[in-house]
Amino acid sequence: MTSSSPATNKVALITGAGRRRVGNVIARRLARRGCDIAVHYNRSADEARETVQELTATGVRAAAFQADLAREDQIHRLVAATLDTFGRIDVLVTAAAIWEQRQLEDVTADDVRRQFEVNTLGTFLCCQKVGLAMVAQPDGGAIVTIADWAIERPYVGYAAYFPSKGAIPTMTRSLAVELAARNPRIRVNCVLPGPVMLPVDLPPGERREAVGGTLLKREGSPEHVAQAVEFLVENDYVTGVCLPVDGGRTIA
Repeated sequence: MTSSSPATNKVALITGAGRRRVGNVIARRLARRGCDIAVHYNRSADEARETVQELTATGVRAAAFQADLAREDQIHRLVAATLDTFGRIDVLVTAAAIWEQRQLEDVTADDVRRQFEVNTLGTFLCCQKVGLAMVAQPDGGAIVTIADWAIERPYVGYAAYFPSKGAIPTMTRSLAVELAARNPRIRVNCVLPGPVMLPVDLPPGERREAVGGTLLKREGSPEHVAQAVEFLVENDYVTGVCLPVDGGRTIA
Protein backbone atom coordinates (compact mmCIF):
# COMPACT_ATOMS: atom_id res chain seq x y z
CA MET A 1 0.00 0.00 0.00
CA THR A 2 2.95 2.32 -0.50
CA SER A 3 4.67 4.01 -3.42
CA SER A 4 8.34 4.66 -4.04
CA SER A 5 8.50 8.41 -3.41
CA PRO A 6 11.72 9.80 -1.95
CA ALA A 7 12.41 8.80 1.65
CA THR A 8 13.29 12.44 2.34
CA ASN A 9 9.61 13.47 2.29
CA LYS A 10 8.12 14.50 5.60
CA VAL A 11 5.76 11.93 7.09
CA ALA A 12 2.34 13.00 8.35
CA LEU A 13 0.02 10.84 10.47
CA ILE A 14 -3.58 12.06 10.25
CA THR A 15 -6.11 10.48 12.59
CA GLY A 16 -9.68 10.21 11.37
CA ALA A 17 -8.57 10.46 7.74
CA GLY A 18 -10.40 7.47 6.30
CA ARG A 19 -13.83 9.01 5.81
CA ARG A 20 -14.32 11.94 3.42
CA ARG A 21 -14.35 14.46 6.19
CA VAL A 22 -11.96 17.08 7.61
CA GLY A 23 -9.11 14.68 8.37
CA ASN A 24 -9.22 13.29 4.85
CA VAL A 25 -9.04 16.78 3.34
CA ILE A 26 -6.08 17.61 5.58
CA ALA A 27 -4.30 14.44 4.48
CA ARG A 28 -4.80 15.30 0.82
CA ARG A 29 -3.56 18.87 1.28
CA LEU A 30 -0.41 17.76 3.08
CA ALA A 31 0.19 15.17 0.37
CA ARG A 32 0.03 17.95 -2.23
CA ARG A 33 2.76 19.67 -0.22
CA GLY A 34 4.93 16.56 -0.64
CA CYS A 35 4.26 14.74 2.63
CA ASP A 36 4.02 10.98 2.81
CA ILE A 37 0.77 10.13 4.55
CA ALA A 38 -0.26 7.65 7.23
CA VAL A 39 -4.05 7.44 7.02
CA HIS A 40 -5.66 6.40 10.29
CA TYR A 41 -9.17 4.99 10.32
CA ASN A 42 -11.37 3.05 12.71
CA ARG A 43 -14.23 1.55 10.70
CA SER A 44 -13.86 3.21 7.28
CA ALA A 45 -11.53 0.58 5.80
CA ASP A 46 -12.77 0.80 2.20
CA GLU A 47 -12.58 4.59 2.12
CA ALA A 48 -9.13 4.54 3.69
CA ARG A 49 -7.88 2.10 1.05
CA GLU A 50 -9.31 4.28 -1.71
CA THR A 51 -7.59 7.32 -0.21
CA VAL A 52 -4.26 5.48 -0.09
CA GLN A 53 -4.59 4.47 -3.74
CA GLU A 54 -5.41 8.02 -4.77
CA LEU A 55 -2.53 9.48 -2.77
CA THR A 56 0.05 7.01 -4.05
CA ALA A 57 -1.09 7.79 -7.60
CA THR A 58 0.17 11.36 -7.01
CA GLY A 59 3.67 10.10 -6.20
CA VAL A 60 3.80 10.17 -2.41
CA ARG A 61 4.00 7.18 -0.12
CA ALA A 62 0.82 6.37 1.75
CA ALA A 63 -0.49 3.58 3.96
CA ALA A 64 -3.63 3.00 6.01
CA PHE A 65 -3.69 1.92 9.65
CA GLN A 66 -6.69 0.84 11.71
CA ALA A 67 -7.05 1.72 15.39
CA ASP A 68 -9.79 2.36 17.93
CA LEU A 69 -8.53 5.52 19.63
CA ALA A 70 -10.49 4.70 22.77
CA ARG A 71 -7.94 1.93 23.41
CA GLU A 72 -4.39 2.75 24.47
CA ASP A 73 -2.97 -0.50 23.15
CA GLN A 74 -4.33 0.23 19.69
CA ILE A 75 -2.90 3.76 19.73
CA HIS A 76 0.47 2.28 20.64
CA ARG A 77 0.12 -0.16 17.74
CA LEU A 78 -0.88 2.65 15.36
CA VAL A 79 2.18 4.76 16.19
CA ALA A 80 4.54 1.77 16.13
CA ALA A 81 3.20 0.61 12.75
CA THR A 82 3.56 4.09 11.29
CA LEU A 83 7.16 4.31 12.50
CA ASP A 84 7.91 0.82 11.19
CA THR A 85 6.50 1.71 7.77
CA PHE A 86 7.88 5.22 7.30
CA GLY A 87 10.80 5.42 9.73
CA ARG A 88 9.63 8.58 11.47
CA ILE A 89 6.68 10.93 12.01
CA ASP A 90 7.20 14.63 11.26
CA VAL A 91 3.58 15.77 11.52
CA LEU A 92 0.64 14.57 13.60
CA VAL A 93 -2.89 15.92 13.10
CA THR A 94 -5.51 14.60 15.51
CA ALA A 95 -8.69 14.96 13.45
CA ALA A 96 -10.50 11.85 14.76
CA ALA A 97 -13.53 12.63 16.93
CA ILE A 98 -17.06 11.59 17.75
CA TRP A 99 -19.88 14.15 17.81
CA GLU A 100 -23.13 12.92 19.27
CA GLN A 101 -26.25 14.96 19.91
CA ARG A 102 -28.25 14.14 23.02
CA GLN A 103 -30.50 16.11 25.31
CA LEU A 104 -29.07 16.76 28.77
CA GLU A 105 -31.83 14.70 30.39
CA ASP A 106 -30.76 11.66 28.36
CA VAL A 107 -26.99 11.91 28.79
CA THR A 108 -25.53 8.97 30.69
CA ALA A 109 -22.17 8.43 32.34
CA ASP A 110 -21.30 6.08 29.49
CA ASP A 111 -22.05 8.86 26.97
CA VAL A 112 -19.67 11.24 28.73
CA ARG A 113 -17.04 8.53 29.15
CA ARG A 114 -17.16 7.62 25.45
CA GLN A 115 -16.74 11.25 24.36
CA PHE A 116 -13.76 11.72 26.67
CA GLU A 117 -12.16 8.40 25.72
CA VAL A 118 -12.09 9.26 22.01
CA ASN A 119 -11.99 13.06 21.85
CA THR A 120 -9.83 13.82 24.88
CA LEU A 121 -7.88 10.77 25.98
CA GLY A 122 -7.40 9.52 22.42
CA THR A 123 -6.02 12.91 21.38
CA PHE A 124 -3.73 13.04 24.42
CA LEU A 125 -2.32 9.54 23.94
CA CYS A 126 -1.69 10.08 20.22
CA CYS A 127 0.13 13.33 21.00
CA GLN A 128 2.07 11.77 23.87
CA LYS A 129 3.28 8.73 21.95
CA VAL A 130 4.05 10.57 18.71
CA GLY A 131 5.52 13.54 20.58
CA LEU A 132 7.95 11.35 22.50
CA ALA A 133 8.98 9.72 19.23
CA MET A 134 9.61 13.21 17.84
CA VAL A 135 11.88 13.98 20.81
CA ALA A 136 14.43 11.55 19.35
CA GLN A 137 14.26 13.18 15.91
CA PRO A 138 16.81 15.96 15.31
CA ASP A 139 14.20 17.95 13.37
CA GLY A 140 11.53 17.42 16.01
CA GLY A 141 8.09 17.73 14.49
CA ALA A 142 4.75 19.53 14.43
CA ILE A 143 1.53 18.44 16.13
CA VAL A 144 -1.85 20.01 15.35
CA THR A 145 -4.85 19.14 17.46
CA ILE A 146 -8.43 19.81 16.41
CA ALA A 147 -10.92 21.25 18.91
CA ASP A 148 -14.13 23.23 18.23
CA TRP A 149 -14.90 26.96 18.16
CA ALA A 150 -18.07 26.41 20.19
CA ILE A 151 -16.25 25.40 23.36
CA GLU A 152 -16.31 29.17 23.97
CA ARG A 153 -20.06 29.43 23.26
CA PRO A 154 -21.65 25.98 23.62
CA TYR A 155 -25.08 25.34 22.20
CA VAL A 156 -27.87 23.04 23.32
CA GLY A 157 -27.76 19.30 22.73
CA TYR A 158 -24.08 18.46 23.12
CA ALA A 159 -23.49 18.54 26.88
CA ALA A 160 -21.17 15.50 26.75
CA TYR A 161 -19.31 16.54 23.60
CA PHE A 162 -18.23 20.08 24.48
CA PRO A 163 -16.39 19.24 27.72
CA SER A 164 -14.41 16.60 25.85
CA LYS A 165 -13.34 19.14 23.24
CA GLY A 166 -12.91 21.94 25.77
CA ALA A 167 -9.94 20.12 27.29
CA ILE A 168 -7.97 20.14 24.04
CA PRO A 169 -6.71 23.77 24.05
CA THR A 170 -5.30 23.32 27.56
CA MET A 171 -3.82 19.99 26.48
CA THR A 172 -2.25 21.69 23.47
CA ARG A 173 -0.53 24.36 25.54
CA SER A 174 0.62 21.83 28.13
CA LEU A 175 2.10 19.51 25.51
CA ALA A 176 3.75 22.45 23.74
CA VAL A 177 5.60 23.19 26.98
CA GLU A 178 6.38 19.56 27.82
CA LEU A 179 7.67 18.53 24.40
CA ALA A 180 9.66 21.71 23.73
CA ALA A 181 11.43 21.14 27.05
CA ARG A 182 12.62 17.82 25.62
CA ASN A 183 13.27 18.98 22.06
CA PRO A 184 12.80 22.69 21.22
CA ARG A 185 12.08 21.79 17.60
CA ILE A 186 8.74 20.25 18.52
CA ARG A 187 5.70 22.52 18.20
CA VAL A 188 2.10 21.86 19.27
CA ASN A 189 -0.82 23.98 18.06
CA CYS A 190 -4.59 23.71 17.79
CA VAL A 191 -7.26 24.57 15.22
CA LEU A 192 -10.82 25.36 16.33
CA PRO A 193 -13.13 24.88 13.34
CA GLY A 194 -16.46 26.63 13.01
CA PRO A 195 -19.27 25.69 10.58
CA VAL A 196 -17.03 24.09 7.96
CA MET A 197 -18.84 20.80 7.39
CA LEU A 198 -22.39 20.96 8.65
CA PRO A 199 -24.32 17.65 8.66
CA VAL A 200 -26.24 17.07 5.44
CA ASP A 201 -29.38 16.29 7.47
CA LEU A 202 -29.16 19.45 9.58
CA PRO A 203 -32.57 21.17 9.61
CA PRO A 204 -32.62 24.26 7.36
CA GLY A 205 -33.33 26.57 10.28
CA GLU A 206 -30.31 25.33 12.23
CA ARG A 207 -28.14 25.66 9.13
CA ARG A 208 -29.23 29.27 8.61
CA GLU A 209 -28.55 30.00 12.28
CA ALA A 210 -25.06 28.48 12.12
CA VAL A 211 -24.10 30.42 8.98
CA GLY A 212 -25.86 33.61 10.05
CA GLY A 213 -23.94 33.59 13.31
CA THR A 214 -20.64 34.14 11.50
CA LEU A 215 -19.29 37.58 10.65
CA LEU A 216 -18.69 36.43 7.07
CA LYS A 217 -22.28 35.13 6.67
CA ARG A 218 -21.25 31.99 4.83
CA GLU A 219 -20.38 28.39 5.56
CA GLY A 220 -16.73 27.43 5.52
CA SER A 221 -15.24 24.22 4.16
CA PRO A 222 -12.83 21.53 5.37
CA GLU A 223 -10.27 23.09 3.03
CA HIS A 224 -10.21 26.17 5.26
CA VAL A 225 -9.23 23.94 8.18
CA ALA A 226 -6.61 22.20 6.05
CA GLN A 227 -5.11 25.58 5.10
CA ALA A 228 -4.81 26.48 8.78
CA VAL A 229 -3.18 23.14 9.56
CA GLU A 230 -0.70 23.65 6.73
CA PHE A 231 0.21 27.08 8.12
CA LEU A 232 0.76 25.70 11.62
CA VAL A 233 2.88 22.86 10.24
CA GLU A 234 5.07 25.13 8.11
CA ASN A 235 5.55 28.17 10.37
CA ASP A 236 8.32 27.05 12.72
CA TYR A 237 7.97 30.00 15.11
CA VAL A 238 4.40 29.33 16.20
CA THR A 239 3.62 27.01 19.11
CA GLY A 240 1.03 26.76 21.85
CA VAL A 241 -1.50 28.64 19.70
CA CYS A 242 -5.24 27.91 19.35
CA LEU A 243 -6.48 29.27 16.02
CA PRO A 244 -10.21 29.66 15.35
CA VAL A 245 -11.25 28.97 11.74
CA ASP A 246 -14.86 29.99 12.13
CA GLY A 247 -15.67 32.95 9.93
CA GLY A 248 -15.60 35.15 13.02
CA ARG A 249 -18.37 33.27 14.79
CA THR A 250 -16.47 33.24 18.11
CA ILE A 251 -16.78 37.02 18.36
CA ALA A 252 -20.00 37.61 16.43
